[in-house]
This record gives sequence, structure tokens and C-alpha cells, in this order.
Amino acid sequence: MSSQTPDSTPALKVLAELDLPHEVVISERAKDVEEAAQMRGIPVSALIKTIVVRRDEGDYLFVLVPGDRGIDWAKLRGHLGIRRMTLPDAAEALEATGYERGTITPFGAIRPWPVIVDASIEGTISLGGGAHGTSIKIDTQDVIISLSADVADVTKPLP
Repeated sequence: MSSQTPDSTPALKVLAELDLPHEVVISERAKDVEEAAQMRGIPVSALIKTIVVRRDEGDYLFVLVPGDRGIDWAKLRGHLGIRRMTLPDAAEALEATGYERGTITPFGAIRPWPVIVDASIEGTISLGGGAHGTSIKIDTQDVIISLSADVADVTKPLP
């Protein structure tokens, strides 16, 4: 268990400032999505990955993807009306968000990049809390409203 306090990451500070109902969950670092979901006591579909996508030089967005799904690039490009997107490497993602890969969350990022929430996400979900082993349980609608997120069908089931 970690000795983190409830406001020890930028994400947790922002959530406190927004006064959004949420639960902070501290656990050991998981080796994969299945283990992380098990540690948090949720189905894999409720464990949400925050993926940073580069639209152009210095222009990013966050895509919230259920743990049992992956980005469908054709759907995402079509939704955004752009032809090319890439995933930044770990160093670039850190520079764009302020978070290490594996801890990235749209809450408290160093810039408020646009957020797309996959249309399959609903109910109580678990998002990264801005540090390894720190996550938050929060309602999907609170995430969508507080981040002015766009909801769209942009994922597909993982093989």
C-alpha cells in the first residue's frame, strides 16, 4: 500500500477542487489490465485506459477506452475528420500531459486536451489517478460533464 494522501497528484487535487464524487483506490502496481481490474474489484470493461493521441505537432487529445477494447483508428479518424494520427512515445506523452505512461488521466493534465469517451463506457468506472497504484472510481456522466467530453463510438473489442 502507498502512503499517498488524497490530494497527492494533480488529478486528485483537481477532483477535490471540482467537488466530484469519487473514491480513491490505492493498490500495488498491476502487471496487466486484468490484474488491475481484479485489484480494484471491477470488471475489465469498467477499467478505463486513457490513451494520448497526437493529431498534429503539439496537438493531442485523450481517448478513454474500456480495458477490454482498443481504439478503432478508422472510426476515430472518421469522427474527427482527419486522416492521420499517431501515438506519442512515453517521453512525448509525459511532456504533453505531465503524467508517466500508465498513470495518464485527463484530470490534472498540464494542458486540458480535448477528451473523447467511447460510447460503450457507462456507470461507475475506474480511471488512473495520476500515479502508479492510484486510481479513482467515478461515474461516467460526471467525467463527461466535468471534462466537456465528446462521446463517440471509437473502439472495437480486443482480439
